[in-house]
Amino acid sequence: MPTKRKYVSPRREEAAAQTRAQILRSATRLFAERGYGRVTVADIAAEAGVSSKAVFASAGSKGDILNEIVDTAVRASGDERTMRAVLAERELESALKALAHGTRRGNEDLFTVHEAIHKALPSHEDGEALWERATADYRAALRTAARHLHAVAAPACGEEETADLLWFWFGPSGWRTLVAENGWPWDRAEAFLLHTALATLRRS
Repeated sequence: MPTKRKYVSPRREEAAAQTRAQILRSATRLFAERGYGRVTVADIAAEAGVSSKAVFASAGSKGDILNEIVDTAVRASGDERTMRAVLAERELESALKALAHGTRRGNEDLFTVHEAIHKALPSHEDGEALWERATADYRAALRTAARHLHAVAAPACGEEETADLLWFWFGPSGWRTLVAENGWPWDRAEAFLLHTALATLRRS
């Protein structure tokens, strides 16, 4: 007896995808504003305009939703684009300019997502692993940038120290300290971080 094929409605699939996207956007906003520990699935459902049952069916638990937010940040970071721009430069200043602008663009575009992750760390059951997963590719990209700088410009610091300093300046915490905590405009933060990196890494 032939197996009856299940009918798949493109319209229903599109509606389900839109609902899931809305849930994830709502959760991201709430996590960024209140912190992961202070947000419930009911809060997410109310913000998204759906039922709690729909949240679980579409996006899973609160932990599942946060995991998806982290994965979104990794996919949308723009690390590859930034590194192409950095690796195309053959001088210290131009390479650092490309790095400063590229990391600024990634942090600015994903600011709400990064805030959601940052504020989840204190209350998450495994915040250290969460942070590692969210930043591993980012940190690896800055280590690649450090190797490139030493290949073309011989900075004043050793390669490992250069990689550490690039993370200190251009990693998410550096941008967050200036923009979120101190209220600097992104342009000012970019100019300052670039100036600091150049002043430190240039040989006298």
